[in-house]
Amino acid sequence: MERREIEIFLALAEELHFGRTAQRLLVSQARVSQTIARLERRFGVALFERTSRRVALTPVGAALYADVRAGHDRIERGVAAAVAAGRGITGVLTVGLEAPAVAELAAPVFTRFREKNPGVEIVFRETGFTDPLDLLRSGEVDVAVTNAPVGPDEAGLEEGPLLYTEPVVLAVAREHRLAARTAVTLDDLDGEVVFRAGRRAAPYRRDPEPPAPATLLDLMARVAAGEGVCPLAAHAADYFARPTLAMVPFAAGSPPVRWVLCWRTGARTARVAALAAATAQP
Repeated sequence: MERREIEIFLALAEELHFGRTAQRLLVSQARVSQTIARLERRFGVALFERTSRRVALTPVGAALYADVRAGHDRIERGVAAAVAAGRGITGVLTVGLEAPAVAELAAPVFTRFREKNPGVEIVFRETGFTDPLDLLRSGEVDVAVTNAPVGPDEAGLEEGPLLYTEPVVLAVAREHRLAARTAVTLDDLDGEVVFRAGRRAAPYRRDPEPPAPATLLDLMARVAAGEGVCPLAAHAADYFARPTLAMVPFAAGSPPVRWVLCWRTGARTARVAALAAATAQP
């Protein structure tokens, strides 16, 4: 089968309509009919059942479609990998995440990256809770997904493009005075012991701060015990839902959490640059 014959056969097998197939491939309907007829003569068997009302694959046509589609996809992946290799975009990209949920929320970005760079394998690593950028500084990950701003205090690190934003919620004990509120504001935190979740949760800080919990489980246990409250990204409400905790949204207009890419200064490799490019909508 020639390339154009393969394209026409696959398109008709998926559209099951000669007119739509012609539109999809920008050819005439007669060209589609002639190509299929030529294939059927060559193979000596009908590939499609045709009536005035419908087009359907024959059992032979369905089997051929499965084989040809699989082979066609392998060829396309091979070509894409070769192109990526020609650009120097191969190998492994290690991405540090503050929480597994971040990978789910940023899934469209990673999907676009994989589609455009099939020669690169993405490996996710969960970063430390108390210092989510430690693995990035040490070179154990190539890029990190973290909340902005990275800030001038992080010497040697560069803040990259925005991946997504999400609202902030306040984690409080179920019996806390704010637990029944429909929303809270920054002023409601006055007088409260505010734990910090990870590296920063600005501008929701209140000084002085208590010692940071060592783990998320420690943090949630201390909040549930009424020792303090903690602003969290909204996705945490799903992961830490439990009877002893309440997650109260911040009022409309409150600053959201901005998740961005971050990499080491001078270490914006082709793989890192390709991931940054994937943050743009296609």
